[in-house]
Amino acid sequence: MQILTTVTVNQILTEKSREKLFHTFQNRKQALQKEIDQLKFEKKRLEKTKKYNIKMLHNYFEKEIENRNEKIKLLEFQIEQLEILPLGSQLKEREVQGLVNVEVGDKWNDNLNKTIVVKDGVITEIRGE
Repeated sequence: MQILTTVTVNQILTEKSREKLFHTFQNRKQALQKEIDQLKFEKKRLEKTKKYNIKMLHNYFEKEIENRNEKIKLLEFQIEQLEILPLGSQLKEREVQGLVNVEVGDKWNDNLNKTIVVKDGVITEIRGE
């Protein structure tokens, strides 16, 4: 019988993957900053129309801007941690769904704890099989 289970994908940190992650974090940061700028512009535009309650409008946009600022702070923290981590460290990249064969007599936990290890885009190890 086959069942669907969650498989963890870990990435081994190399110079190449560190640089790629750094650029990914920087791009996300820039996108969030653009969103903040757009929100500020939209807020001013809507304030001028005077169709909406100014206080509610202000609260909504400030909440959205603060939400994005928190995401930027998290990305900055991740960038700092990325610089500190030694090469060869394993980072949890994501989780994917996978099919697992189970048979009568199999150990239940052995079939559910699967991990794929990737180094520079190449699978180097599959654990739990």
